[in-house]
Amino acid sequence: MLRDFNLLILTGRGNESKCSSELWFILREVGISEQVIDRTDFSGLLVAKVNVDPFKAIKMLREYVVKRPWDIRYLLKVTPIEIVVDTSLGNIFEAAKKLASKISEEETYRVTVNKRGVDLETSSLVEAAAKAVNRKVDLKKPDKILLVEVLGSVTGLSVVREEDILSISKIKERYLKGEE
Repeated sequence: MLRDFNLLILTGRGNESKCSSELWFILREVGISEQVIDRTDFSGLLVAKVNVDPFKAIKMLREYVVKRPWDIRYLLKVTPIEIVVDTSLGNIFEAAKKLASKISEEETYRVTVNKRGVDLETSSLVEAAAKAVNRKVDLKKPDKILLVEVLGSVTGLSVVREEDILSISKIKERYLKGEE
């Protein structure tokens, strides 16, 4: 598995190869030709490294999907990743500390952990990340989310807003309602 990635991709179980091909094509269509897409040890999850800022890549992908939502068959969700570390509570704390400045003092946040392939307690992971951020917590409607994506021996972290995560089903839903 690629250990240096900046996009985390969700697809249906068993569709990893088809999703990889679909993503490769779409990334090239939006002008991102330098890319590496790889499988993970977890069914339905891929990682990718693109040569542009992951938030910019999400924006470019979103514009494509909004124009052609029904062309997307295998791609379900794309999440930007800012820092990748070896999985340990200390590394997660240090990475969260680096990202904390992305949450202003007036903003609220929450930690969201998606844990795969480790025996660490979710509460320990949340605590390690939260200790690094001295901001007000709002679990229901935070301004920002400190995302901790654990993939066994590696963990990706990002500070995101809800709209920074590309959800194909939400775009299709809005399209059907005439909102896109």
